[in-house]
Amino acid sequence: MEQRRQGRTRAVKELKRSLILDAARKVFEAEGLDGASLRAIASEAGYTPAALYFHFASKEAIYAEVLQASLTNLSETVDRAVARCRTPAERLRAAATAFFGFYAANPRDLDLGFYLFRGGMKPKGLGRERDEELNAGLAAALGPIAEAAESLGATREAANLLMVDAFAHAAGLLLLAHTGRIRMFSASAPELMARYIDGVVERLQRT
Repeated sequence: MEQRRQGRTRAVKELKRSLILDAARKVFEAEGLDGASLRAIASEAGYTPAALYFHFASKEAIYAEVLQASLTNLSETVDRAVARCRTPAERLRAAATAFFGFYAANPRDLDLGFYLFRGGMKPKGLGRERDEELNAGLAAALGPIAEAAESLGATREAANLLMVDAFAHAAGLLLLAHTGRIRMFSASAPELMARYIDGVVERLQRT
């Protein structure tokens, strides 16, 4: 009986956390980290601001969990794409394409992912420990690119640099696509990303 009661208590607590996180994501998407308030999140979730503190210590803690969930979805998307591949070249193409494709299909997740740059060129963080955890989540999603590059013969250092380059390339194209700026160049972001990935694979296969 006691175990059942504890199980129901945990289930209710998890449901409330889920409702709060869903509400917070909507508020963060609309207002950003700086513009959002605990009052607005509580109102969206149907709770009082005080009730939120039973589940989260601060607005930043809520934001970190929302962003971590997004990064987990990203990493799982990349892992599923890579799992279907047989060769290192296929894995590299799949990993980079899946990374780009996830954010192309989910622009709000891209916006959440760039929380550090909401202050312009002076990045803001959520505290050292949270930033390290979130960076680790991003690294996990990008890791298959570096692993595939190593399997194609790149050194560990070169593979890590290639991973960073792929991230930067994808981020730049996504920014142009989501802001509509890419239309100035009569170009397609997915096509340019595919061309970039093909070039990377060809260079690695020649070495």
